[in-house]
Amino acid sequence: MPAQRLQMIEEYYFSRKLKEVAQLNAEGKNIISLAIGSPDMPPSEQTINKLCEVAHQPTAHGYQPTKGTPELLTAMAGFYKRWYGVEVDAATEVLPLIGSKEGILHATLALANVGDKVLVPNPGYPTYSSLTRLLGVDVVYYDLQEENGWQPDFEELEAMDLSDVKIMWTNYPHMPTGGAASMDTYEKLVDFALRHSLVIINDNPYSFILNEHPLSIMQVEGAKKCCIEFNSMSKSHNMPGWRVGMCVSNTEIINWMLKVKSNIDSGTFRGIQLAAAEAYNNNTDEWHYHANITTYAKRRHIAEQIMENLGCVYDKQQVGMFLWGKTSEQYPHAEELTERVLHEASVFITPGFIFGSRGEHYVRISLCAKEEQLEEALNRVKRIDW
Repeated sequence: MPAQRLQMIEEYYFSRKLKEVAQLNAEGKNIISLAIGSPDMPPSEQTINKLCEVAHQPTAHGYQPTKGTPELLTAMAGFYKRWYGVEVDAATEVLPLIGSKEGILHATLALANVGDKVLVPNPGYPTYSSLTRLLGVDVVYYDLQEENGWQPDFEELEAMDLSDVKIMWTNYPHMPTGGAASMDTYEKLVDFALRHSLVIINDNPYSFILNEHPLSIMQVEGAKKCCIEFNSMSKSHNMPGWRVGMCVSNTEIINWMLKVKSNIDSGTFRGIQLAAAEAYNNNTDEWHYHANITTYAKRRHIAEQIMENLGCVYDKQQVGMFLWGKTSEQYPHAEELTERVLHEASVFITPGFIFGSRGEHYVRISLCAKEEQLEEALNRVKRIDW
C-alpha cells in the first residue's frame, strides 16, 4: 500500500494531460502545445561553450559542494547587485537550488512543522499547495482578485487567523495571471511579515520576461530579516532543463536550508555551475532584451489574437511568459473551452482551475512557442465556430 500522504495530492495536471496529448499525436492530430512555460530558445552561446569546456576537464566530474562553487555563489550575488541593486553576501546569504521546486521543499522543511500553517495564493502555482500537504503542513489560501491587479488584499489578510502561520508564499510577477510586481506590495509584505512573525517567500522567476524594470522584494529595507526570495535561470536565461536556481535570504535561514539540502542532494555538476556563473556574469543587456522582451513581445501579439478569437478578455498590462484571459459566460467552466480547443482545433492551452478556484473562469496561453506555431494555432482557432 502507498503512504497515506499520497491521498493528499493528485497527479500533476500536466503530467496527466500530456499523456492524452501524446496519444492524440500518435493518432496523427499534430497538437500545438501552448500550455507549459518551458522556454524553447537556447541559452547564450558563451554559456554553452563554458559547459563544454568544463566537461572536457578530467578533474571536473567529482562531487561538488552542496553549497555551490565559489564561482557560482559570487556570480549569483553579482546578479542581484547588477539587476536589483541589492547587496548579497556570496558566502552567507545565497544558496543555489536545483530549481524552485526544490526550494519549496527545502524551505518548508526548514521552517514549518507538521500541523503548522502556510499561506498560499489563490490562484497560484499548484506546487505551493501539493508539497506543503505532502509534508503534513496545513494550506490556508488567501484570495487574489483581478480588480486588485492580483495583489494581496491586506485587509483580508489581517482579518485571518494567523496563529501557527509560518510561511506566506508570494509570486511576483505573478503566475498564472501576469500581475506585475510593485514596490508598494513588497513593502506591505515585509511589514506584514515583521508584525506577524512569519516568513515571506517570494518566488521571482519571471521578473525579466516582458518587463523592462525587474524588481525584487529584497530591495525593501529589512526584507532579509523576514523574507526569502527564489530566482531561477529557467525563464530568464532559457535554461529550464539545466535546473539552476537560487535562494537569497539572511545567513540564519540560508544555514537552515543548507542543513536540509545537504541531507538530500550532493551538489550539481561542476560544468553546470560554472556555465551558470558565466551566464550570470557575461550575458549582456542586449541579450536579455532580445531574449526576454523583443522575442516574447512578438509572440504575445499573436497570443492576444488567439485569446480574442476565443472570446476571452485580458489585461494588456500583464507581464511574464503567459497570457491570462477570462472566458465568456458561454463557458461556466474554463475547461469546457480548453477541451474544445484541444479536440476541435488541436491546440493545447491551460484551464485556470488548476491554479485554484479563483482561476476557474480563466485560461492561460504560453508564449514558449515559435511565431510560426502561434500563427498556425491562430489559424486553427479561427476555423472553429466558437
